[in-house]
Amino acid sequence: MQNKDDFRYEDCEETARWLLDRVQSPPVIAIICGSGLGLLADTLTDIKTFDYVQIPHFPTSTVAGHSGQLVFGILQGKSCVVMKGRFHVYEGYPLWKVTLPIRVFKLLGVKVLMVTNAAGSLCETYSTGDLMIIRDHINMPGLAALNPLRGPNDERFGPRFPSLWDTYDKDLRSTALEIARRLGHTDLIHEGVYCMVGGPNFESVAEARFLQRLGADAVGMSTAPEAVVAKHCGMRVFGLSLITNRVAQAYEMVDSVDHTSVLEVGKQRSNVLQELVTELVKSINFKEEDKQELA
Repeated sequence: MQNKDDFRYEDCEETARWLLDRVQSPPVIAIICGSGLGLLADTLTDIKTFDYVQIPHFPTSTVAGHSGQLVFGILQGKSCVVMKGRFHVYEGYPLWKVTLPIRVFKLLGVKVLMVTNAAGSLCETYSTGDLMIIRDHINMPGLAALNPLRGPNDERFGPRFPSLWDTYDKDLRSTALEIARRLGHTDLIHEGVYCMVGGPNFESVAEARFLQRLGADAVGMSTAPEAVVAKHCGMRVFGLSLITNRVAQAYEMVDSVDHTSVLEVGKQRSNVLQELVTELVKSINFKEEDKQELA
């Protein structure tokens, strides 16, 4: 159980100030890279990189395919921060720690969170290497009271009872679909429901059948907590899943999945994902009053 003293506004503030003292331009867009997708950070210019171990109060990433670096820079003329690797519950971190970067981003002045992940397909029409724009999510740990908003609420971040009906920004989703069509990726792009499970094991056949009947199109081990906290903090959220495998829903299926194959698909589709995210960043406009620094 989370100790109420573990999560403190002052810790997030200290981390944000430490970062702001070391970067030239506060970011307005944050991008979280999932397994094998960290190459997106290499497209930034005027880069300033910090290892997670350098940053006050930050956890460290322990999963292969997650470099464990926070990269600041410019993408399409906009100041961005990119997480090369995220944190997971299965690594042993409590959810308030998993989502601490999101609250730090809020204090840095971030207005838009773009989150990517590697996911398994529960939908028969999806193929390995496809991309799924997240329309909504099913947060399985959250339904069991394992929620990153659990514990005392700090109104400086957001309300006690935030609504999640519009977590994934409709305009960003529509724009991403149009960009995919313009780039000629119509056959690769879908829009669907992402389900988060705790991991680290991949799903059993019975679990996969259960999740598919719940309405999930893809399943993974991240994203939902980050999206919940970003919504709580008032950010616009865009989510994108790279389909790395088909989840077995029959005992006769002989295909198996492992983390190595997940990373390999990430490499194969990294250019398409980078192109889509880059064009989406280009399309975002900010009002002057939306740009703020830590007071």
